[in-house]
Amino acid sequence: MNSFTRRRFLQTIAVAPLVSPVAGSLKKGTALCFSTLGCPDWDLEKILRFAADNKYKGIEIRGLLRQVDITRCPEFSGPAAIKATRKKAQDHNIKIVNLGSSAALHHTARAEREKNIDEAKRYIEIASELKCPFVRVFPNNLPKDDTRAAVIELIIQGLQQLAVFAKGSNVTVLLESHGDVVYIADLEKIMNAVDARQTGLIWDITNMWHVTREPAAEVFQRLSRFIRHVHIKDGVLQQDGKLSYVLAGMGDVPLKPALEMLYNNNYNGYYSFEWEKLWHPEIEEPEKAFAAFPGYMEQVFKK
Repeated sequence: MNSFTRRRFLQTIAVAPLVSPVAGSLKKGTALCFSTLGCPDWDLEKILRFAADNKYKGIEIRGLLRQVDITRCPEFSGPAAIKATRKKAQDHNIKIVNLGSSAALHHTARAEREKNIDEAKRYIEIASELKCPFVRVFPNNLPKDDTRAAVIELIIQGLQQLAVFAKGSNVTVLLESHGDVVYIADLEKIMNAVDARQTGLIWDITNMWHVTREPAAEVFQRLSRFIRHVHIKDGVLQQDGKLSYVLAGMGDVPLKPALEMLYNNNYNGYYSFEWEKLWHPEIEEPEKAFAAFPGYMEQVFKK
């Protein structure tokens, strides 16, 4: 896409309140969204309609109709299509909050790194036209052909390169806590080294806790200034240490302390339900999982 124009204004470090309050016991500024990863067989119209009917104020796009690369989806195929998609979301009073790219920043091979950086740039271009505030990138399992410190440095360089590309746009590039990069110290080092005006962090509570067991209070204390978006999922620990995903509040993940920490400290971003149906077809259908999540959140935050 060549139509990306760099509007010259500074992206503020803080995320402004994006939506009106959600019904029920949730306080002003608290907003729920879900990832389209959880409904891989729904088209955009069904996604927007279901969100609007079930107390959601936003969605994050992680593919449509099993196509995870949205640059190949008709809804994002050019300026006219993107404009129509934006209007369709507005007509349902739903905000497209985040575009979840597959761009991974941990690769050490030059060609693979450039491929992933280029994908993230295409997502930034689409997000700018879509007036979507965030694009997600991530690290995964760190390669063994270099030291951990060297790969962390490559992640920093990649994230900073994307920050420079996004400068002057309305887009903030968010690094998700994911894969091997889920320890507080690693995330803190990365985020301290990049441009805070164009970057932020997605706190995936379960990704971090499942590996590190670091308490939510410590995560929040050290990383809260970077957190712009939150991913929420739950699971039951199996004997082999893996998680079997279950509806929010029915598993072993200590979600409530993390969510209360955010809520009580006036976090004003979205709480995003990441139901990984595309990767785990055996879990509950989205009609049930998405409908249950707002009720769970209201119970967590009930005064």
